[in-house]
Amino acid sequence: MEDDEKFVDYYELLHVTPGCDDRILEAAYHHFLKKYHPDHADTADPEKFKTILAAYKVLKDPKRRAKYDRTYAALNGGGASSSGLQEDEALGDAQAHELILSNLYKQRRKSAKEPGLGPWMLQDMLGCSKEEFDFHVWYLRSKGLIDTIEDGTIAVTVAGVDHVISTSKTSKAVKLITERNEKEDIGDGDLA
Repeated sequence: MEDDEKFVDYYELLHVTPGCDDRILEAAYHHFLKKYHPDHADTADPEKFKTILAAYKVLKDPKRRAKYDRTYAALNGGGASSSGLQEDEALGDAQAHELILSNLYKQRRKSAKEPGLGPWMLQDMLGCSKEEFDFHVWYLRSKGLIDTIEDGTIAVTVAGVDHVISTSKTSKAVKLITERNEKEDIGDGDLA
């Protein structure tokens, strides 16, 4: 990227966070390179293909990535962290499972033709290790809530959709009960 060129958010383009590691970066690169390749009739996009190549060349090289990250930080009012989520911010298993399912649910509703998300996207979103992510995928797949589809992405199943809807209904009911109890507590306080 030259100084006089328009800044392109390579992280957004590759659907990764600035703190992603090389393995996640490479997985995203290969996914989108294959998707936008001129020989891929359904999704060919030569311009995006070239931009994906340019993004990967910059982000895979530590010196070029550091320079890019400085520009990225200046334009985004923050920093590009190479550490990802801190240990004390790690999600609990139940939270991770709900986060995976809700994002897959949103993707399925958004695009029937592309209902799945790449595993690296989900892992990067969670900010967890490969081993932790493999555990979450194993668990959700064993429960029948997710599955890997033909293009190698992960998608929510019918059982997964039902789970998200059921969990949403329960959360809403708990919220309504809590709000009602708070109102009753305030009303009791007025009598004292």
